[in-house]
Amino acid sequence: MDKKQVFDYVVPPLEGFWYQEGVVGVDNSNKESFCWYSVIRLPIEITQEEFNSYLNICEKKKNLDFANVKLVKVDEGLCVQCMHIGAFDSETSTINKMEEYLSLNGYVFDYSDSRLHHEIYLSDPRRCKVVNWKTIIRLPIRKS
Repeated sequence: MDKKQVFDYVVPPLEGFWYQEGVVGVDNSNKESFCWYSVIRLPIEITQEEFNSYLNICEKKKNLDFANVKLVKVDEGLCVQCMHIGAFDSETSTINKMEEYLSLNGYVFDYSDSRLHHEIYLSDPRRCKVVNWKTIIRLPIRKS
């Protein structure tokens, strides 16, 4: 990145995309089968070359392997989202309410290989009681 283009940047919260191999949609009753990947949103101005350069610096400084770290762009399309407050294990009740809302408004969930269950973690579990954890749940939808 050109030194003239330096800007303030606050690291946003951790996000996670969740899926289950061999499952159409999501089976919330079988949490053990969930696979996931974590992301941190970056400024849109970051190029692939800059990203690679930063990764190389980090690998050398931290003596870690970042081979699985990728720069990806995600276009989620039409989604519904809701703030869930509480333990991750109680998210199913929030998702059920989201599904009810969709049904009343002519929509259904629309999961696919590229449209996943998405969570944005607003609370730090190390510093907050479980009952106060805040998680944005964002799910892909389409007209029914």
